[in-house]
Amino acid sequence: MFKTIIIMILAVAAGTIGDILLAKGMKQLGDLSTMNLKGIIDVALKAMTEWKIVLGTAMLALFFFLWLAVLSWEDLTVALPMQALNYVLVALLAKYLLHEEISLLRWAGIALVCVGVILITKSSADDKKTSDKLAHAIQSEIKTGGV
Repeated sequence: MFKTIIIMILAVAAGTIGDILLAKGMKQLGDLSTMNLKGIIDVALKAMTEWKIVLGTAMLALFFFLWLAVLSWEDLTVALPMQALNYVLVALLAKYLLHEEISLLRWAGIALVCVGVILITKSSADDKKTSDKLAHAIQSEIKTGGV
């Protein structure tokens, strides 16, 4: 579980930084919803050379590969909720780097998400302990001829 937590923290950090960089880069390039097709194509071409967007995309790629690694050894029902920690990091970085306003109600929701992640992570560790105890008991019964 320790390995999962460390890799997921790195993955969430990479994903969050990627999201923040993409948001900052796109805000610089302009609102696509107000542009015609030529404007959108121009922005798309500029986006390919804007360092914030390039680095943000690279960070999201790093997140993706770390996520694949976690999925190779951890249950999805444990790993996926850990991604929700992204909400905390995004809120903090958006507040201080993008100067977004975050209401008390939104902070309360983020806190509830954190509590849920803690419960799920703890339940995974408890499930593993219970499973190990059961396997040990079965092996003991087999060795003593009880089964």
